Amino acid sequence: MNEDCLKLSCYFGERHRSGSRFVADQLLEIYGRHEVATSIMLRGIEGFGLKHHLRSDHSLTLSEDLPAVAIAVDNRPRIESVLDEVSTVPGIGLVALERARLVHGDINPIVLPETLHEAIKLTIYLGRQEQVYRVPAFIAVCELLHRRGIAGATVLLGVDGTAHGQRQRAQFFGRNADVPMMVMAIGSGDRIARVLPELGALLRRPLFTLERVRICKRDGELLEPPHALPDTDVHGMALWQKLSIFTSEAAQHDGRPIHRAITRRLRATGSSGATTVRGIWGFHGDHPPHGDRPLQLGRRVPTVTVVIDTPDRISQAFPIIDELTVERGLITSEMVPAVRARAGHHGRGGLRLARHHF
Repeated sequence: MNEDCLKLSCYFGERHRSGSRFVADQLLEIYGRHEVATSIMLRGIEGFGLKHHLRSDHSLTLSEDLPAVAIAVDNRPRIESVLDEVSTVPGIGLVALERARLVHGDINPIVLPETLHEAIKLTIYLGRQEQVYRVPAFIAVCELLHRRGIAGATVLLGVDGTAHGQRQRAQFFGRNADVPMMVMAIGSGDRIARVLPELGALLRRPLFTLERVRICKRDGELLEPPHALPDTDVHGMALWQKLSIFTSEAAQHDGRPIHRAITRRLRATGSSGATTVRGIWGFHGDHPPHGDRPLQLGRRVPTVTVVIDTPDRISQAFPIIDELTVERGLITSEMVPAVRARAGHHGRGGLRLARHHF
């Protein structure tokens, strides 16, 4: 386990350019050149930023510039060197720097620190065509997590990224076997710790990250709201919070998918931004793992909506999200120690980077 690991997440528009190049391509070129342990670019399906311009695949007019997220994970020195270059790329709306623990190689039973015993977000990085006993690896992983009582898991398909330091980009022709995908799982610390060695034995080249989260709500049951945080820490640095809402295309509120209802309500009430990514497989609670199936009416795939904002705006957003997830959904919260936000997308105002002592 790497005790000093950082996760760098960049939120931007899919068609945003830096000079003659797309921002997405420039970011992944940086990650590949630095041989980042793992990175992945995800295409969003809906979102908005500071100017509150809605982007959605639900409408041809609104889908011209869908939101995108690029995530990179490695040890502190490498991510900090990457951050220096990323900071010079225009067109990125928000950059979030979060603490994580990187787990890879031979995975033995792990004793987690006390800070990780409440709840954990476990992210498993896989190749698109990776298999376990002739079964797609993401399906085998979800089945194992479900059997072990993990609260939920969502599989997200990447279109670009790095795997074990090598860039892997999706091509129109080709197997795309190593193009990255990720499984985001939420569970209690003790259950996650017990399942890690099993996952390590299941996969050929296991690569995981662990992050501390708080489970706020699960299948309509409100467990506890996000922590009330001040706007700044003891050093005067701005504090930020993140809400992650795991739902499904099939879960609706007033005839509209929950994630779309959340996006529109938050946009109407002045939130700084939200981004939704569609999964291809997953489960929450007692519901068995599932995804789209042939000849079915309506989509059953999971979705993840991420809201990053200041503590006061998060405290205003959570009651709205709570109201819209009366029966379905898994909601988590976590603190984001460092954020740089540019006007014109996620965030409030000019360029800020709060570099906390991790």
